[in-house]
Amino acid sequence: MSGNIRLRGKFYHYDFMIDGKRYKGSTKTSDKKLAEHIADTIKADLLRKKHDLPSNIKFHFKDIWDIYINSLANSPRTLENKHVDSKHFLPFFGNKNIDTIKSSDIKEYQLNRKIEISKKSKNLGKRESEISYKTINLEIGTLSHFFNYCIEKGYIDKNPCVGIKKLNELSRLKTLSDEDIGKLINGATNKLTKDLISFLIYTGCRKGEALNLKWDDVDLKNGVIAIKATKTRYDRRIPISAPLEAVLTGIERNQDCPYVFNRNGVKLTDFKRSFHTACRNAGLKDLHIHDLRHVFASALTMNDVSLYKTGILLGHRTPNMTQRYAHLKPSELKKEIEKAFGKKNEDKEEEIKREEYEKALEIIRKYEKSGGK
Repeated sequence: MSGNIRLRGKFYHYDFMIDGKRYKGSTKTSDKKLAEHIADTIKADLLRKKHDLPSNIKFHFKDIWDIYINSLANSPRTLENKHVDSKHFLPFFGNKNIDTIKSSDIKEYQLNRKIEISKKSKNLGKRESEISYKTINLEIGTLSHFFNYCIEKGYIDKNPCVGIKKLNELSRLKTLSDEDIGKLINGATNKLTKDLISFLIYTGCRKGEALNLKWDDVDLKNGVIAIKATKTRYDRRIPISAPLEAVLTGIERNQDCPYVFNRNGVKLTDFKRSFHTACRNAGLKDLHIHDLRHVFASALTMNDVSLYKTGILLGHRTPNMTQRYAHLKPSELKKEIEKAFGKKNEDKEEEIKREEYEKALEIIRKYEKSGGK
């Protein structure tokens, strides 16, 4: 069968004849051994269908997962996230036949991961409601997307993730005082980390957006930054504030590197370790890089910037994503309540005053009729 596959571009393609009819297509993999296996199973299945024999092809989860991953080769960010999620579920599902996986298997995996996370040192002694299982929900989401792909390609008929309830997710809406922000920035042991922390706080950008920022996207003359190739695939523009301008003008440009944040001309890919050092020096616990995005949003919300405008600056695609910051702006919510009930209260007060006035007039009329007696 190996003679019937050819490498074309990134992937191997199969090409064979059955009773004078030609069948060809992509195996969606660059692994020759896997491609041969896929081509063999496709040919065997076609022969069974031709002779009205039941198909007994068993596809292993890990083999179809490889094909699925190869289909995402043009989306590096998505591919990276899938690889992170699969580290946990590939050992669990890898050798299972794809068509034998049921909802009960998904629930079992979910429970195992839940126990695993609950046993982490940071979660020991906490009530279940105090533990976030967001990572598990992300993994189930990835599995669901994968099984939908399997349905589309004809490997299975039903998605076993359908109906699986999400586990508890705790919202990380971190806010920092001006004093804590100063401590965090000063806690960094090098200028590059100080600049990155400051940039994230003053823009609300995601870490990846900051690290991918190029000088061509920074317009100091017109005071705006263009954030491109974002998570939501929508470009957005962020005005440059005075403190942000000070940060950007203080960064020395490297003529050999187009990226704003680089080390000796090499684009920076992460700064997790130096960020944790800054947190430790500042005495701030349980602070993540992504929390700086929430610090930016919280500062806007608490300074009377509308949720709508905050959502635009954050690059949220739907208002629901920004709604989590609503509780930080009680004055705005009070206005909305007053719109609904305030006028009614005013009308009620006017009615009471009018009734009291009419009663007073009636007493005066009676007094006058009695001749002042």
